[in-house]
Amino acid sequence: MTIDNIIEEIKNAESIVILTHESPDGDAIGSSLAMYLALKQLGKNPDVIIPKYSRVFSFLPGADSIKTAGKNESYDLAIALDCGDIKRLNGYVGYFDSAKARISIDHHGSNTMFADYNFVDPASPACAQILVFILESMNITITKEIGTCLLTGIITDTGGFRYPGVTVETFEFAAWLLGKGVNVSDIYRRVLQIKSKANFELSRLYIDRLEFLEDEKITFSYITLEDQERVGAEEGDHEGLVNIGRDIEGIKVAVFLHENEKGYKVSMRSDGSINVGDICLVLGGGGHPAAAGCLISLPLKEAKEKVLREVKRYFNN
Repeated sequence: MTIDNIIEEIKNAESIVILTHESPDGDAIGSSLAMYLALKQLGKNPDVIIPKYSRVFSFLPGADSIKTAGKNESYDLAIALDCGDIKRLNGYVGYFDSAKARISIDHHGSNTMFADYNFVDPASPACAQILVFILESMNITITKEIGTCLLTGIITDTGGFRYPGVTVETFEFAAWLLGKGVNVSDIYRRVLQIKSKANFELSRLYIDRLEFLEDEKITFSYITLEDQERVGAEEGDHEGLVNIGRDIEGIKVAVFLHENEKGYKVSMRSDGSINVGDICLVLGGGGHPAAAGCLISLPLKEAKEKVLREVKRYFNN
């Protein structure tokens, strides 16, 4: 498979749907909207389907075009972005499966290569950074609007250029976009600094419940649905809490359980010495060596025991 296959499929498709993973972060939403705007530039009229996302990202160009359902039962082309496994496609696997052609563009090392055409680069710190190359190969003019979406993806997935996966190209692209008028500082402030009141209240609960385990090498905390209802939390208000535990001196792995309708969404972060992507893969999820997640459909006590048992096993190997 080459980039030419992807370009050819996009060129020939009349109807296109853009999909991303459940509980979408800035990279998922930024990449999806960048692709949406690029396809509009080519004269296409794609659907970008994201059922729920944090209002933090409502400032992004094209966000008002996001749909919660598709207009077609079967599309000519489905494009999955920033998603390592078809099971994580936001509950809309049907749109992907029924498409005549399927493309996956991703940067997760655990990607299962579930599409007809898979463009996966685990060395990239964000899916949005991969899209820079792909969109330029498609002769797309990267406008200020597209650049804002792409840089939002890069900033969120690199923690504001702090994580080890950041490359020389990451900074070069950020500088180039700054020259095109993209407001880097405003994006940084919106997606990494501003917190909702509900997020602040959840942070206090997270800290109150924080446990230190394995000779203070692991942190653990949790948030329930009842907690979220009590503080009036909306989609995405739990984001970033796991980083509180990770950023404590001496901590190697932070584990955070966030309850949703399906069970407990597990978020893990590490200092780089433990591959939490491998741990989450064993638990039915996946991700990156320093940031990963999975879903455990068990009550809190059992979910906690199952997750921590697997984490501790890696410490004892």
